[in-house]
Amino acid sequence: MNNTALVVGATGIVGSALIRELRAAGWAVHGLARSPGALPAGVGAVAADLRDAQATRDALAGLAPTHVFITTWSRQANEAENIRVNAAMVRHLLDALRPAGSVRHVALVTGLKHYLGPFEAYAQGALPQTPFREEQPRLDVDNFYYAQEDEVFAAAARDGFSWSVHRPHTVIGAAVGNAMNMGTTMAVYATLCRHLGRPFYFPGSPAQWNGLTDMTDAGLLARHLLWATQTPAAFNQAFNVVNGDVFRWRWMWERIAAWFDLEPAPFTGEVRPLEQQMANDAAAWSALAAEHGLREPDIHRLISPWHTDADLGRPLEVITDMSKSRRLGFLDYQPSDDAFFALFAQLRAQRLIP
Repeated sequence: MNNTALVVGATGIVGSALIRELRAAGWAVHGLARSPGALPAGVGAVAADLRDAQATRDALAGLAPTHVFITTWSRQANEAENIRVNAAMVRHLLDALRPAGSVRHVALVTGLKHYLGPFEAYAQGALPQTPFREEQPRLDVDNFYYAQEDEVFAAAARDGFSWSVHRPHTVIGAAVGNAMNMGTTMAVYATLCRHLGRPFYFPGSPAQWNGLTDMTDAGLLARHLLWATQTPAAFNQAFNVVNGDVFRWRWMWERIAAWFDLEPAPFTGEVRPLEQQMANDAAAWSALAAEHGLREPDIHRLISPWHTDADLGRPLEVITDMSKSRRLGFLDYQPSDDAFFALFAQLRAQRLIP
């Protein structure tokens, strides 16, 4: 059967990687974003603000995708607003696609806040034991991930399509203007430390420095999304998605420092948030971008220190179980240090860092 994908969040880290994967697999692809800009050749651009139900219906009129991949969200001032806005975005999207009757599968990308709680209560209170496993119940707390899932479940029951939910850990990949981008944030931070002669401090907590953790490469996540649409045993299932290795930041930080020809500053146990360290770096980055002919002089289009601080400041060890996917046949593996190095090389090749 012919497959036509609608990738929602086409310009983000996950959406960009997924579009490449789908095109390589021979799919017809449409990419939806509020400002899709120049998407890869052969990808249909759909400009829509999913917060607006009528505008969403207008933008999707005449489109008949077989598979929908939801890889975006909209950050709001508090969790109540996150729930209201992000649930409505999913609902508006699936309602707009309903008249065509073409959708066979919807894949939703969420994340480990499913287990750790929303930003307002992140990694606080009674949390499930690690490694996190998909069968662990929802936390007894409001969470926009749960609201997004419930919208997908309700539409699937109504319209008869299958679904999958994908829960990555922190995603390593390239995008400009992304709300959560640890890899590029670290690349900009390291570049500024080298350029300005500042210490390259690990910004996080002793628990993250010493504990085990894992991450998710955007390319591996894209392959998992495609796999779930082609594996009937994966239909109507939720999956953790991580690279398959585990590491400690005290090891990874040295690896990242070496890539940028830096000596890491000794870790004393003091938390040094990037949001504070980089608060006044906009002018320095703009000058560095002009000096080296970089494509993006606006540091705020590249970094998300608040998100990196949330991940690296957690007071507990966070690792994720992948057994469910392995048992069903998804065996891909990606060393996380290689994922960082490939990202840094890509950023340099794209003239986003010198």
